[in-house]
Amino acid sequence: MKITAVKTVVVNAQMRNWIFVKVETDQPGLYGWGEASLEWKTRAVVGAVEDFAPFLIGEDPERIEFLFQKMYRQSFFRVGAIGMSAISGIEQALWDIHGKSLGRPVYQLLGGRVRDRVRMYTHLGGGDMKSVYETQRGADAQKFVDLALEVVSHGYTAVKVLITPPTESLNSIASYKYAARTMEALRTALGDEIDIMVDCHGRHSVANAIEFCRVLAPYRPYFIEEPVPPENVDALLEVRRASPVPIATGERLVSRYEFRPLLEKQACAVIQPDLCHCGGLWEAKKIAAMADTYYMGVAPHNPLGPVANAAALHFALSTPNFLIQEDMLTDVPWRWEVVQHSLKTENGYWLPTEAPGLGIEVNEEAARKYPFQQEVVHALSIRAHDNAILDW
Repeated sequence: MKITAVKTVVVNAQMRNWIFVKVETDQPGLYGWGEASLEWKTRAVVGAVEDFAPFLIGEDPERIEFLFQKMYRQSFFRVGAIGMSAISGIEQALWDIHGKSLGRPVYQLLGGRVRDRVRMYTHLGGGDMKSVYETQRGADAQKFVDLALEVVSHGYTAVKVLITPPTESLNSIASYKYAARTMEALRTALGDEIDIMVDCHGRHSVANAIEFCRVLAPYRPYFIEEPVPPENVDALLEVRRASPVPIATGERLVSRYEFRPLLEKQACAVIQPDLCHCGGLWEAKKIAAMADTYYMGVAPHNPLGPVANAAALHFALSTPNFLIQEDMLTDVPWRWEVVQHSLKTENGYWLPTEAPGLGIEVNEEAARKYPFQQEVVHALSIRAHDNAILDW
């Protein structure tokens, strides 16, 4: 069996473009799907997939580790988030082919099931400066409460919210009060049975991050995510040591090499690799195994498309230190129209699938109804009081 083509299908889902990767073989009807979606870098990732195609044409698609090494090592220049996203989508598609060729779901090829269902949570959004100004004028956190109650009504036992606004190196008291007030409202409405995660988007300096952790601690967040930017592990370690709340991070790290210092310094309690960026399923399994030696949980990042959901399911079912899985199932109303799949949810959990491969197929005809469009770059509106650029 040989690879004959590597293609992409781009689907515009408003906030982001989904990049589906199709790897075709010389066996009639045998091909695989993966996902390489990377916000606001769509054309670059599609180009990277095209650049990797000559590395793959004519090769055996079931030599997954070999082909990963070929793309990663023989690129000479080490690939960053764009290149690793392309590799991730290709690698997922290779696993899909491998599972289909054997008539078995991918999680069985990754070591088999270690759990019977996969706990999910969804993101409520929020956290912009407009919210802070509204709160200062007397508005309340009811919109977050309403969203959270709607999510919980569908069986979810956990939600995540972005309630720490973008900050400068030092911050005024208003943002802390806004975050605490919103978190208090959520905890009061949801009770102690629902876990609440707080996303920070790497927006803060060490001092600000520690203060947010301190003011939110009484409401017992499940974890606080990416409190400082991802490039300085020592800064994150300082926050982790001072924080009364568990710290999670990792969505913007790619490959086990970028996770290594984070793990060695034990700078967090939970890692969050994104299977569409970090190198794919097998690289994520390696990262998770490294984390397990430090007793860290794994809560993969995933606000992406339906193929990413399928890949995440197989990873979660087969990974011992998996904790909880992010999903985004309400981004566009036609989300599931562009795929055929065997995925099932029940009371806030993904259930195992017995379908061969990843258990999902892209409907290319339906996908063509939503061609590439330039995404709305929400971060362009994130400014300080003097119009200086802030982290989104």
